[in-house]
Amino acid sequence: MGSGERADIVLEVRDDTEVLSIPLPELFSWSAMLSYLARSSDETLYRISDGAVTKLFHEHGETTLVRFQYVLGQTAAFPSSAHRLEASFLAPNGEVPSPRMKALVRRFAEEWFDLDRDLTDFYALAQRDSLLRGAVEEFHGLRIVGIPDLFEALCWGIIGQQINLSFAYTLKKRFTEAFGRQMERDGEIFWAFPKPEDVAELQVPDIAALQMTARKSEYLIGAAKALADRSIDKATLLNGGWAQAERHLLAMRGIGPWTAHYVLMRCLRMPEALPAADVGLHHAIRVAAAMDRKPTEAEVREFAKAWAGWEAYATFYLWRTLY
Repeated sequence: MGSGERADIVLEVRDDTEVLSIPLPELFSWSAMLSYLARSSDETLYRISDGAVTKLFHEHGETTLVRFQYVLGQTAAFPSSAHRLEASFLAPNGEVPSPRMKALVRRFAEEWFDLDRDLTDFYALAQRDSLLRGAVEEFHGLRIVGIPDLFEALCWGIIGQQINLSFAYTLKKRFTEAFGRQMERDGEIFWAFPKPEDVAELQVPDIAALQMTARKSEYLIGAAKALADRSIDKATLLNGGWAQAERHLLAMRGIGPWTAHYVLMRCLRMPEALPAADVGLHHAIRVAAAMDRKPTEAEVREFAKAWAGWEAYATFYLWRTLY
């Protein structure tokens, strides 16, 4: 099996729990992914414990908890020693998740961990690039950790504007716990991100009370209304290519070039995305290139010419060197 090919997905039932086995590409490191996912203690949308990630899903009126666990070894379904991700459905009261929910979780995992992308060419490129070589060696097998939900990606981009990462996580946690859905299991509370339909009904003071600025509160409500009335949706953005998607995003109030490219990278998984004005990217390049100052945006774009077709991955790996 080549690096761009994966085995079929398998659904099994073990001890009355449905388990979805999702094959992983060769260039994949669960430890590198976990290390990235664990970067903030204020993350509220998933829980990491004993090498597994547990996340709550709430879609179309159905709620279920899913535990993602890395497995390496042979089974009847996987006769070769292939590594895979097992998604166990911890449905409330023993309920069986619907086929729709199982399909959603499967696709979510593939987008969350960018599983259907062959990184062979990126690694070959990075080995020839002095800025990237050290990063791909240190974080070998890391993939862009996506934000598959468009509303969450837009909100995260808006919330993170002009504040540090730590405070951004604090605000996202407050926003989620104020307006999202929750489930309790074994004494723990798990949260799902708020839905645009719910946020669209809020007023600016409702969000500003979380220590969000009035302007950001307006932007969040505006994004929610745009998704709720389907004046913008993920399928449309994906179908038009990255340049058209960028134009659609920039037409939204509160979405500038940085947020647009953040969404292109983390949600739409468009490899050409390049947040050229990003302060973190500038700092990472300054360190990697041993510069005595941060690069200008023009210099970032000049460096990025060598990353053509892989700008998003180059950015993500350089970001990863910062923490």
